Amino acid sequence: MAQYFEVHPEHPQPRLLKQAVDILHRGGLVALPTDSSYALVCHLDDKAAVDQLRRVRGIDERQHLSLLCRDLSELANYARVDNSQYRLLKLGTPGPYTFILEATKEVPRRVSHPSRRTIGLRVPDHRVTQALLELMGQPLIASTLILPGQTEALNDAGEIRDALQKQIQGVVDAGACHQEPTTVIDLSQGGAEVIRQGRGDVSALGLD
Repeated sequence: MAQYFEVHPEHPQPRLLKQAVDILHRGGLVALPTDSSYALVCHLDDKAAVDQLRRVRGIDERQHLSLLCRDLSELANYARVDNSQYRLLKLGTPGPYTFILEATKEVPRRVSHPSRRTIGLRVPDHRVTQALLELMGQPLIASTLILPGQTEALNDAGEIRDALQKQIQGVVDAGACHQEPTTVIDLSQGGAEVIRQGRGDVSALGLD
């Protein structure tokens, strides 16, 4: 049975988030609200947890996973970023954008794209997510919580618990969040290519 944590959306209780962090450190999966939709997250360095996340999502290693980072400086530790990319990242962080970038050696090879050595990175603009990342002290591996055979992300914490209570270990309930995934922008090929139009407005980045 997945543990269920009801937290305040603006002032999340640290004691409850610490319990969720303990689950992550023990190799568990946690459903977490973000500024786009609910995400499924796990520890960056836990291979078994990453494998289980992929099984729950029904995706293979060719599907990009993302790193949720606290801020732009942390993001830059896990991706190779030049000056022009950095300016674009500043416009889109924090916010509902995922940027595909070349991964550094800090990213375990098993979570980057197997042939391109790229990784999705983002800085979420959500108080609960940010508070949990602060307690975690490092980025989290994340994937939009869309179940196999479905096209929309799950948005209700109670429904998530009912659907996944035997497959994940924790659900953080901060109320409903948006049900639209992030906008994905590939910066790894020398330009800026919009791979998926989601909640993030590309015109805010000067890409329209």
